[in-house]
Amino acid sequence: MNESPGWASPGSAPSDGQEPGVPRPAEPTDHSDASSKWSKEQPPAGQWSAPSGSGTPSGPPRQPTPNWGGSPQGGHWGGPPPAAKPGVIPLRPLSVGEILDGAVSTLRAHWRTVLGITVTVAVITQICDILIQRYLLPAPAEVDPNATPSEALSQSFDVVRSTLVNSAPTFAITLIATLFTTALLTMVISRSILGRPVTLADAWREAKPQLARLLGLTLLLPAIAFAIMTVGVLPGMLLGGGAGIALSLFCGLAAFVVVLWLMIRFSLASPALMLERQSIKKSLSRSAKLVGGAWWRIFGITLLTLLLTFIVSMIIAVPFGLIAYAADDGLSSLFAGETPEFGWPFLIITGIGAVIAASITYPISAGVSVLLYVDQRIRREALDLELARAADIPGYGPQQSTDTTPGS
Repeated sequence: MNESPGWASPGSAPSDGQEPGVPRPAEPTDHSDASSKWSKEQPPAGQWSAPSGSGTPSGPPRQPTPNWGGSPQGGHWGGPPPAAKPGVIPLRPLSVGEILDGAVSTLRAHWRTVLGITVTVAVITQICDILIQRYLLPAPAEVDPNATPSEALSQSFDVVRSTLVNSAPTFAITLIATLFTTALLTMVISRSILGRPVTLADAWREAKPQLARLLGLTLLLPAIAFAIMTVGVLPGMLLGGGAGIALSLFCGLAAFVVVLWLMIRFSLASPALMLERQSIKKSLSRSAKLVGGAWWRIFGITLLTLLLTFIVSMIIAVPFGLIAYAADDGLSSLFAGETPEFGWPFLIITGIGAVIAASITYPISAGVSVLLYVDQRIRREALDLELARAADIPGYGPQQSTDTTPGS
């Protein structure tokens, strides 16, 4: 591993399609068993006992275990020793709770750097969003309650089109904000796994070379989703009438299922691109390989993370929303049955609430994504051994440098 400040990946050795000079992860112990995913080099007994294998690992002697019930010291009754934990996670396959705890622990351990990133990005994002809403966006279209069914259908399409047009600037701003927070927080989390300090300048220096590729990946995934949904919904919209609406709903649901499957399959592409310094195409294939066989687990953890971040956002947004309504005299309009017209007080107060919510939820979302990637590599490629060597844990051998050049 590379000790220089430019080092980004805690273990940048992909299983296939590596660039020349990058070492591969260790091969399985028993070549006769193709299903084995374990490295031939197991951790020492003092750190983590191997789940299989007949060889006796080398390293420091096992630490004495409590003598419960008169069992011999150092016997098997004491259970396996805990895994090494140089940073925010133990170096072994992670549970759901450990992944979430690792994301929160990163926020606590590096709060200056993390909040420096998220608050800055969130403030700039909200200022741009407020200015666009105030000065650039047209009034949203509405459906006339007295219109005929055909007119109401036409007006409904106008409302959908108006909503898409009005949300496009916000989506673009959010996309850019996600790009920068994902790039920088990925580097912060990769350092926190090894228990190493990291500054905002360090994170920027490590993330900067991959920003263009990350931008391409960030634009590609929504484009794929939009294209699939368009193919699913467009035939029914062209057909029109009741049959067209039914066809749009059915095909749109099928397209949504395909989009969901693809987005989870490619959900680890971003950390693979940043930490392995891969191209867009290789990072997508890398994510597909890591997610293979664990789709439902990653889907469940991702859904749980979205639910938790949504709850946190609502806990923060609701009080700020009520204060904003009261400050802009919107509550009286609501009670009178009128549509309130919001001014600067409403936009500013809700913007402050959005900044606070983003400062908390961005690190959690990014942390879960990176730790899911690390967890899958630990399960598939024994990345924990590489991480232990990178963290200079005794008994795991010398640190291996990945700073090589082709032909060296």
